[in-house]
Amino acid sequence: MQVSSQDIEWMTRALRLAARGLYTTTPNPRVGCVIVNHGQVVGEGAHLKAGEPHAEVHALRAAGEQARGATAYVTL
Repeated sequence: MQVSSQDIEWMTRALRLAARGLYTTTPNPRVGCVIVNHGQVVGEGAHLKAGEPHAEVHALRAAGEQARGATAYVTL
C-alpha cells in the first residue's frame, strides 16, 4: 500500500481531532475520524468523553449517505 501526501493530510486532521479528547476519554483511547469521499471531507468526529459515542459514530452521522464508498481515516 502506498501512502500519499493526501493520506498524510487526512490522518493529521484525524490526529488533531483525537487531541480534543485529551484527559476526558479515560479509560478509552482518544480517537479522531475523518471520512473523505472524492477528495472532500464529508464527515468528521472525535471521541470526547468516556461513555459517549466514539469518533467513528460522530463522523458517520455527519457524513450520512456520502459515507458510502468513502475512505475513513481513524486514529485507533
